[in-house]
Amino acid sequence: MSRLGLLGKDISYSFSRGYFKLKFEAEQLPFTYENFDIENITMLPKLLQDNPDILGLNVTIPYKELIIPYLDKLDKKAKKIGAVNTITISQKGKLKGYNTDCYGFKNSIKPFLKTHHKKALILGTGGASKAIAYTLKKQNIKFEYVSRTIKPHVKFTYDTLTITDIKAYTIIINCSPVGTHPNVNSCPNIPYDGISDAHLLYDLIYNPEESKFLRLGKTQGAQICNGLKMLELQAEKAWRIWNLTK
Repeated sequence: MSRLGLLGKDISYSFSRGYFKLKFEAEQLPFTYENFDIENITMLPKLLQDNPDILGLNVTIPYKELIIPYLDKLDKKAKKIGAVNTITISQKGKLKGYNTDCYGFKNSIKPFLKTHHKKALILGTGGASKAIAYTLKKQNIKFEYVSRTIKPHVKFTYDTLTITDIKAYTIIINCSPVGTHPNVNSCPNIPYDGISDAHLLYDLIYNPEESKFLRLGKTQGAQICNGLKMLELQAEKAWRIWNLTK
């Protein structure tokens, strides 16, 4: 049996483990997939030393950026994005980082995009948001970040965002963890009254299936999409990478 898994912190809720377990059973593949829950990224070298038969990992919150200094090589796309969610481990123990989030996002949002969707707001500035920004740039969609605090590349904070701003940006993407199970009554603090039927709201959260962010957008007539399809697509892309490089 070859071992694969997910690297993260507090990841018992993980989509990936269940997804790959079912896939491997259904396709009778000689692989296992498990969670590697570590308290700090500094624990990674010991984890790999103790488990030399791991041949690949997915990477999730909060390590998509923090893992980069531990890698021997970065795929061209992952380098441009500045975040990694998939790594391969060679027989010599060399680590290479990839980003499949951008592939998952691009192909899951594509069916919802209309000609008037020219400007986007990205809620959150973590590792996942970097893949979203990269993809929007490739699609020629202008975007701005929304964060809790002012940063060099952030135009809006949640405190300064107005109804007029919301009306001007017809795609709103939640890349923050706000609203994830079990905190299902939370949502990003934006002026939802500015949302209309011209809007598309996309939430990287997939549990719950319809977050409060999406629900409030739907009430205003917006199209909505959760992150499940993105996760499935990025997982399949990761699987192809592991198989091509093993």
